[in-house]
Amino acid sequence: MRLTIERMSYGPDAVAHDESGKTVFVSGGTPGDVVEAEVLSDGERFSKACVASVVSPGAHRAQAPCPYVGLCGGCPWGMLERQAQLAAKQDAVTDALERIGRYSHEEAASLVKPIQSTGDAWGYRNKIELAPGTASGRFSLGMHPAHSDAVIKVKSCPLFEKAFPKAVAAVEGALGYLSGRQDLGLERVGIRASRRTKQLEVALWTPTGAFPRTMAAKVLQDACKPTSVVRVMSGGPAKARRVKKVEVLDGKGFWTERISGSEMRLSAPSFFQVNTEAAEILVDIALQALSPKATDRVLDLYCGAGTFTLPLARTGAEVYALEAYGPAVRDLRRNLDTAGCSNVEPIGGDAAREFPEVDPDLVLVDPPRAGLAPEVIDLISDAAPRAVAYVSCDPATLARDLARFRERGAYEPVSVTPVDLFPQTYHVETVTHLVRRQ
Repeated sequence: MRLTIERMSYGPDAVAHDESGKTVFVSGGTPGDVVEAEVLSDGERFSKACVASVVSPGAHRAQAPCPYVGLCGGCPWGMLERQAQLAAKQDAVTDALERIGRYSHEEAASLVKPIQSTGDAWGYRNKIELAPGTASGRFSLGMHPAHSDAVIKVKSCPLFEKAFPKAVAAVEGALGYLSGRQDLGLERVGIRASRRTKQLEVALWTPTGAFPRTMAAKVLQDACKPTSVVRVMSGGPAKARRVKKVEVLDGKGFWTERISGSEMRLSAPSFFQVNTEAAEILVDIALQALSPKATDRVLDLYCGAGTFTLPLARTGAEVYALEAYGPAVRDLRRNLDTAGCSNVEPIGGDAAREFPEVDPDLVLVDPPRAGLAPEVIDLISDAAPRAVAYVSCDPATLARDLARFRERGAYEPVSVTPVDLFPQTYHVETVTHLVRRQ
């Protein structure tokens, strides 16, 4: 069908309407495009399609530096000009507050501040994860296309840290050599790189069992000179695999990044924001919102390895840092020891079950995409800190949680600041500043 693209959705696709008025989500479209689209599915309420050809490009269509844009799932907005991406993300946050948070248009528009971003539209990711596959009968590493388990072979990724342009090809060559000798059982391969510390880590994710440790270390060291090579062994059901053990094959056994005045040590299973420079913007906005003093008591919930904990500790405040994921807790403790932070109490456990029994002055939360559990909102409201900084990676769950805070009658947002951590995708982070209602 021929379609005129109207806008971007909060998702990988653009939005159009067919002749009957039915909504069509179109992969590969940008606002203003007139396209010939191939229908992928035709539902009762909406259809899905992909761009077969562009009849007339919209004003914001851009030429991406990657030939796999629209095929690989890594940069679904790669064909959209950067300023249009930023505007669409800011609109998505405002829209979520209206639709899900039940704020009026005027309230939402007033709350949402101008989106913050860095200068790097490409080459910003400090981490890339690759899937093993075969190409022409030979081992390859690549990306999964959207909605498929197939693997698209790639020699490089324009999103990955531009200071290490040959890392992907080098790792693929080394593992291809090894796989020609025996089955490695690879589930995925992670590569972390830092332009600030110059460190490069290769993480091989495999099941438990025999593995050519010495040979893998030597071949990878010859290929790309990594500062760390580790094997992450996992087990359990496919949809709920758990890390059993991390084995150091060569080098440090961890990756180090410098952020917001701290040097953080991270093990391969630990989460860390993939865009270091933009993550510093998150830290700055959150600390400006809280304005912690040395006399304050601060709860840092879902703290990970300490991205916000370390800057909070440097203010002199008494910090209680809570994290449920075991590898991240271990990294957090090491990072606190290295930084000499005696004013932080690290706590391992679920935020609802292990919520510290203290009277906090401030609370910072950085939950996963699912957002805050209702009982955590209740606990924060009952604890009555003077301010809360809520770092979110999903506008929908943020809007839902803000509505729950409002229903409790304890807190109201004074600002919601979007931050573009993931250029070329639809994802957007936000920092919301909440204050106690009088």
